[in-house]
Parts: sequence; C-alpha cells; structure tokens
Amino acid sequence: MKARFIPGLLAALLLLAAPALAVETKQQAEAPQAADKSAPAFQIQHVRNATAKLTSGDATFLIDPMLAAPGAYEGFANTYRGGMRNPFTPLPMPVEDLLAGVDAVILTHTHLDHWDPAAQKALPKDMPLFVQHEEDAKLVRGQGFRDVRILKDGELIKGVRLERTATRHGSEAMYADPVLARALGEVMGIVFTAPDGKKAWVVGDTVWFPGVDAVLAAHRPDVIIMNAGGAAMAIPAFQDAPEIIMNKDDVLRMVRAAPDAQVVAVHMDAINHMTVDRKDLARFTREHGIRDKVLIPFDGEVMDF
Repeated sequence: MKARFIPGLLAALLLLAAPALAVETKQQAEAPQAADKSAPAFQIQHVRNATAKLTSGDATFLIDPMLAAPGAYEGFANTYRGGMRNPFTPLPMPVEDLLAGVDAVILTHTHLDHWDPAAQKALPKDMPLFVQHEEDAKLVRGQGFRDVRILKDGELIKGVRLERTATRHGSEAMYADPVLARALGEVMGIVFTAPDGKKAWVVGDTVWFPGVDAVLAAHRPDVIIMNAGGAAMAIPAFQDAPEIIMNKDDVLRMVRAAPDAQVVAVHMDAINHMTVDRKDLARFTREHGIRDKVLIPFDGEVMDF
C-alpha cells in the first residue's frame, strides 16, 4: 500500500480517529478469514513447449520442465526438421521465478523436451517428483533426486486429486516396430481435480486413440490442455501417418467431443519436430468457427479457470 498525504482538516480528523481505526484493523486481522471464493479453480501458466505451472487451491505443480537456453540440444533424429537445434525460444521468465512456490514436479515422461539436463540442474534435489512408473523413477533417482514417487491414482496433494490417464505416443504401426516403440516409450496424462470439483486434464504426448474417448466419458474435464503441435517422424515407412502427438485436426475433434470444455493448445513453436505452430492453429480454429473454444497461449501467459 502506498502512503498518501491528505491536507488540512481531513488529516486532523484521521489523526483523531487513528486509535479506533487501529483497534478495528487489529480485530479484523485477528478474525478468522473466509475462503477466497473468487480464486480460480485452476491457474495455469504456459511456460514454453509442454512446460506448465498449475496452481489449484494451495497446491502448485510444475509439469514437464524443459529449461534449457535456445539451441542447447541437437534436433531429434529421424524427425521432421531434425537438423534444427532445440529449443527455438528462450524461457519467458528467470528459472528462479518459475520455481518459486512449486510444491511438486510432475513428469509425464522423460523425453528431452519434457525433462532436460537444465531442469535437472536447476531443481532442488529434495523436490518431490512424481513419475509414471518404476523405470522413470529409477532414472530420475539416478540423476540425484531424493524424493521420487510413482504417481498413484487418486493421489491427494494439498486437497488436489491426481489421476493418471492412458496415452499412445504414436500409431499402432509405430508401436509394432520394437526399436521405435522403445524410443517412443510410455507416457501418462493426468486429470487434476480441484477442491471445488472442477477438473483439468493434461492430455500428454499422445495421438487420438480409444483411451482419449474413455477419459472424456469418465471425467468430463472442464479444462483440457492438449499437446497439439503435430510432432512428426521422418521415416519413410510411416510417411502416411507420421504424427506422434495430436495436431490441429485433433483440436477440432476435441472441441466437438467435449463442447462444454475449454481447450488449451500447447507444445508448439519450440521444438524441431512440430508441424503445427500457433499461427497455423489460430487460422484453423477461425476457419472452423471454434476460435472461442481454443486458447493458444503465448509463452509465459497465465490463464484462470
């Protein structure tokens, strides 16, 4: 609060009233405070790529931190534009600001564009990290982290409930190839249920498959954060269906499948193998009359739901 100078008689009156005002202020400060009903169920800050900071109630989560400076890493081999270096863009805030207030980190999986050496260096080694299974837990513990936990369905963190959801990080044909299946690996999505019952679904790296419909039917999420950059392989055998995450057609499909939800489209404009950028998607959503249903946040943007 800034001090303000009030001249003349009004100032004198305020000085005379000061003791009573002080008592009243003290009583107000000591009285139990009602919960802030105006606080959003979810506050989500899109950081960059798939990295996000999600707050609900008293809990704040950092999701899939990739924190490197532009050009730190080679492009992903055998993918679209694999000769370009990653990431393309800088973080929109200092790392220390990003980490402020974080209660736990959630890794949907451990691919470089979701969990990188810069994040491993920046995060405190006693920070709670939640992962999908023992294989990822072993990897992260080997990187020096001491509080690594496998996310259980129904995990309750400061009043926020977390439930894992299924994904498929590529086509059935890709997963039929043992080498490629190993490279694509396993990924989890997460449904967050706020203290007021609203739900936000971090879909994760996945193509559309029956598991997506199952989550929509089971949870009816209010907010859907979907990785919509259309990341693509550059392997001749899969040239007819190269995507390993959702694309703009899937955004349209999601809006039609969940018409009451707010879709947030991310995982664009930062990594070499994305085939969809924000401008593409904004144009596409306008052309299909769904622009009001799809938020396409810029890096650092904060959204309340």
